[in-house]
Amino acid sequence: MADTSRQKVCLAYSGGLDTSLILVWLIEQGFDVICFMADVGQEEDFEAAKKKALKIGAKKVEVADLKKKFVTELCWPAIQCNAQYEGEYLLGTSLARPVIAQAQIELAKKEGCFAVSHGCTGKGNDQVRFELAYYALEPKIKVIAPWRDPKFYNRFQGRKDLLDYAAEKGVPISSTRAKPWSMDENMAHCSYEAGILEEPDTTPPADMWKLTVDPEKAPDKPEQFTLEFSQGIPIRLEFSEDGKDKVITEPVELFTTTNSIARRHGVGRIDIVENRFVGIKSRGCYESPGLSCLWSAHQNLEGLCMDRE
Repeated sequence: MADTSRQKVCLAYSGGLDTSLILVWLIEQGFDVICFMADVGQEEDFEAAKKKALKIGAKKVEVADLKKKFVTELCWPAIQCNAQYEGEYLLGTSLARPVIAQAQIELAKKEGCFAVSHGCTGKGNDQVRFELAYYALEPKIKVIAPWRDPKFYNRFQGRKDLLDYAAEKGVPISSTRAKPWSMDENMAHCSYEAGILEEPDTTPPADMWKLTVDPEKAPDKPEQFTLEFSQGIPIRLEFSEDGKDKVITEPVELFTTTNSIARRHGVGRIDIVENRFVGIKSRGCYESPGLSCLWSAHQNLEGLCMDRE
């Protein structure tokens, strides 16, 4: 391998199992790694993840607050056009990718990185989402995709190998042999896949679901709130809290408050097998509480206001 001691790579870093060990691996290959973290509303301890990356050996960690951009430029248009995949999935993961990729490319340019890297597997849709965005924004950028690199995937042939390597290197991770599935979270949803979920007749464990109350344990009493739309975009939320009437118009706050209402009522869970862009089927469990409410409200509003043409 050519001398890469002075070359920089910008890694899309989450702090999870895959990207933490990809960070270790990139450093082993001789690269200086700049870690990029996107705040798209996930419930994440960014400071802890930052410290973890720096301890592993990252040269720098940058966190970009993309919440408003994610809501106004991706979630609102998706609701406006009733975006849905295969009749059920509200595209919570895919909606976040364009804003993440854009901010990562901006950081890569700023830091003088010759390449960007990600932790997407070679069998999923995310590799396509990220890389098409990278090349659209910076056609000459090099992409390092470890899960498609024989040096990486021959060494780590499954999550067990990754967990063993993490233990060997002393890298703390939240995925364990007791909870062997991967997660991706943002303001719009949380997804779960891989591990035990790859067996179709395995019921997801109750403690897997992170965002929503178990529907069987949700309140029997309905909670009333009002959503106002303008040209298909949510612009106002009216609700009651502690006996007081409240109004929210700021986009991020409107989205997160709708999330909170839906979460406590167990709204937005699905468990599906979907067709991936790359030609395989994949099981995914998804929680999209607020997005489900907003999507459903808009669709029903269209039924009320628009004719069938």
